This record gives sequence, C-alpha cells and structure tokens, in this order.
Amino acid sequence: MTALAQRTCRPVPPGTPPLSESQIRQWLAELPGWEIRDGQLTKTFAFPDYYQTTAFLNATAWVSHRQDHHPEILLGYNRITLRYSTHSVKGLSENDFICAARVEALL
Repeated sequence: MTALAQRTCRPVPPGTPPLSESQIRQWLAELPGWEIRDGQLTKTFAFPDYYQTTAFLNATAWVSHRQDHHPEILLGYNRITLRYSTHSVKGLSENDFICAARVEALL
C-alpha cells in the first residue's frame, strides 16, 4: 500500500482552493493508469466477467463509504469507470487521490 493510500480523507469545506497543477502532477505520478479527464481523476478498469466487475464495484463502494468520499461510477458488463472530484472545491482535492490510491490497493 502506498503512503497516499494510508492517508484518510477529511472534510473539505467550501471555499477551499482545489489542488494546484503541480500537486496534481505529483500525485498523479503515483497512480498508474489514472488520468485527468474533464477535470476529474478518472480510470477505467477491465475484468473478465460481470461477477468480478461487480465484486470490484462493491469493494470500491466500501472504500467510498469508509472515506465518506464518493466517485461517479459507470458500470458495464466487464468494465467500471471511476471519476473522482470534490464538489466543495469545484475541482480536485487530496481526498480524490487518497480514494484512487485506496482503490488501486484493492487490486
């Protein structure tokens, strides 16, 4: 588990500035396969079948619940796309990268 995955999400009050481009680049380098798309931290995961896809979905939901930070989820038969952003900052926060790192640790 990476150092980023060992962190815990915390409340981000409205008015908090989003991460800077340099912070985003630094943490993005720790998350293979993740990218910034339309201002969201995004990755699509592929699985051999629906059972494994939904098992990953459930594990991701558990991470989201425990961290109280929830992604947008697109579910298909053998793929799932996660998109993280922080509504209160209208951009990306540390919480988005923490959750992405925790999801990566599931695999």
